[in-house]
Amino acid sequence: MLTALKQIIQEVGQIPDLQPALMRLVEMVKETMSVDSCSIYLTDYAKQELSLVATVGLDPEAVGKVKIGFYEGLIGLVGDREEPINIENAPQHPKFKHFPEVKEEKFHAFIGTPIIYQRKVLGVIAMQQESIRRFSEDEEAFLITLAAQIALEIVTAETLGNLNLDNKVLINESRVVNGIPGSPGLVIGRGVAYNAKHDLTQWVAKKSGDAKTQVSLYRSAVEITRAEVDRLSDQIKDNIPEDVSAIFQLYHQLLDANSLGREVEAKIHEGWDAASSLKLVVESYAAKFERMSDSYMRERAIDIIDLSNRILRNIVGDSNQQFLLNKDKPDHEKYILVAREISAPMLAEFPRHLLAGIISIKGSNNSHAAILARAMGVPAVMGLHKISLNILNDQELFLDGYSGEVVLNLNENNRADFQALIAQEEVLQSKVTAQADKPSITLDGKRISLLVNAGLSANVEMEQFLQGDGVGLYRTEIPFMMRERFPSEQEQYALYHRLLSAHPSKEITMRTLDVGGDKPLSYFPIVEDNPFLGWRGIRLTLDHPDIFLVQVRAMLRASIGLSNLHILLPMISCISEVVEAKRLIKQAFLEVKEDACDQGKLLSKPAVGVMLEVPAVIFQIEQLAQHVDFFSVGTNDLTQYLLAVDRNNPRVSSLYSSYHPSVLNALQQIVTKSNKANIPVTVCGELAGEPAGAVILLAMGYRKLSMNAHSLRKINWVLRNTDISHMQGFLNVLLRQDTQQDVISLINDYLETKQLAGLIRAGS
Repeated sequence: MLTALKQIIQEVGQIPDLQPALMRLVEMVKETMSVDSCSIYLTDYAKQELSLVATVGLDPEAVGKVKIGFYEGLIGLVGDREEPINIENAPQHPKFKHFPEVKEEKFHAFIGTPIIYQRKVLGVIAMQQESIRRFSEDEEAFLITLAAQIALEIVTAETLGNLNLDNKVLINESRVVNGIPGSPGLVIGRGVAYNAKHDLTQWVAKKSGDAKTQVSLYRSAVEITRAEVDRLSDQIKDNIPEDVSAIFQLYHQLLDANSLGREVEAKIHEGWDAASSLKLVVESYAAKFERMSDSYMRERAIDIIDLSNRILRNIVGDSNQQFLLNKDKPDHEKYILVAREISAPMLAEFPRHLLAGIISIKGSNNSHAAILARAMGVPAVMGLHKISLNILNDQELFLDGYSGEVVLNLNENNRADFQALIAQEEVLQSKVTAQADKPSITLDGKRISLLVNAGLSANVEMEQFLQGDGVGLYRTEIPFMMRERFPSEQEQYALYHRLLSAHPSKEITMRTLDVGGDKPLSYFPIVEDNPFLGWRGIRLTLDHPDIFLVQVRAMLRASIGLSNLHILLPMISCISEVVEAKRLIKQAFLEVKEDACDQGKLLSKPAVGVMLEVPAVIFQIEQLAQHVDFFSVGTNDLTQYLLAVDRNNPRVSSLYSSYHPSVLNALQQIVTKSNKANIPVTVCGELAGEPAGAVILLAMGYRKLSMNAHSLRKINWVLRNTDISHMQGFLNVLLRQDTQQDVISLINDYLETKQLAGLIRAGS
């Protein structure tokens, strides 16, 4: 039976449209199980009914016509009870209801099981027999297993809108597709797809016997691409702040011969042609970044791939139009750019006067496209995994950059509602802009320090930090991952010195190497069954003091003559790790101090802190406080470990929330104990960059928040309009809630009473 089940799933999975796929499925089930009838009904929650969408045995004319209410008949009973129903003589059952259209008078035995995906009943699959009998346990188990297997196919097809009955979508009402908020704002516009004609992932690697010609071809393509990037940067710089336009400097760094170029040319000399060499090198780098759970780092793969596709286009000599704009549409119509992965240059290429919104099938709010969209004031939604470009192209869409929702199939009623929301949004944004340069002081006079999380390239990103009080988290592991070997002390020194010296009056917190887990090094492979609980962070570097000492020496050398270096230790789970790390830091300090004295310069002792992200350390804060100068709370990992949820696993990601009462109570304990020990504490997870989260943290007593640069203006506006003393009285109510949904509902209601709900509407 297992073999038969696999064959059914395999064959059905190869049929692109759901309707014929389900028809083939019921045919194969009927044949495999030797039953007289097999049927599938799908749920329409808008109409509170189940529709017959496929059958063999019942009247085929009933498909698409028979609608069964949620509580009607045996099919409704299966859906209502959310469990299998096995009846030997169905017409005698008290819940049986006769539907003459299906012509099932001759059937007696009945078994039905719900098709469920993430606690939601998508439909019912049923088998029937003319004889009076009870289906066996094996038959019941088969049907249950089959229902579980096809659930994902159904939910994906409904999202794509490709379930057709008589050339009509089964559910014609407006449909909502959920993604990730990328840039705040609301817009109604027509989708325009990006035509990615040349893609390295589709390129077939080829050999070449003429290395000299291929190197010349590659270098020429790089120079053409460099000129294109310059042109695109010039095109967009008038629409964005000067500091944000520094994003394009990253592309120039990647184009540099000492970056990707050297490795590409090495592949050419191994016998590959220019395009294939580029493919081999780029896919290796991109794979490293895409495996990471940190969304900021994962998004860097998009930049690398986009740049390389542009080089590929110039290698093959193609400069065709990349946008599928409908030439018949008037210029005043608003367009929403849609692509699988939107990059900064792609955004710059699109005619600015036509661009009203952005949808990226892949990606997160840390992508450069999202950062640029926020700088340009263009609403954006990222990460719509369950949708296709074809569905969105040339479709009128409503885009909600606050909640991450995209609505398809607009009608007159909801279009009017959306237009009213857009009008309210315009009033709100004017208020935020008016306070953008004001100091971060609450209504009751509390001064809040807003810092920035940094990552890939110091000399690019530090240009975006001018509006913050410093860097609350600098991820030093990225330069390690961009190489095929450990970077030397001198290479690290140059990188750290540029960042420290660029802002000598601002604190710069550098986290020591945090690899392992989801951040592997190709030249230092780690194979583990459970990498998130394995050899990562401080555990790895303490086992390799040579790596740790070289990095710390580079940091200290970079800080000679300065006093703004803070060193942060990741993944701390016990006191002994801190003691050993500080011993090594002291050793490095004494060595570098001699160098500083020889130069006649001063080496200041750096502040040393620890990440509070492993739940165990919450219960040792008092002891930790005796060994460190500051704490930094990583809410992302702390939430993941407290709730035992991998937020990148779509099956359980809905359980991940930093608003879970247990997480909030843990955060309250941390700040209370830290304040009692007189140790400064910063929050550097995503919670700090969310308006609702920031207000809760301020009420708890946190006064330092570190976030992605693009969130600073929004959070500054929220805290400037917040009275912490009023919120503190409400905090105890929040901490006593049963669920995260209760917390979010209450905080949003509270903020609405304080006229702060605009940016927090829909969970932004």
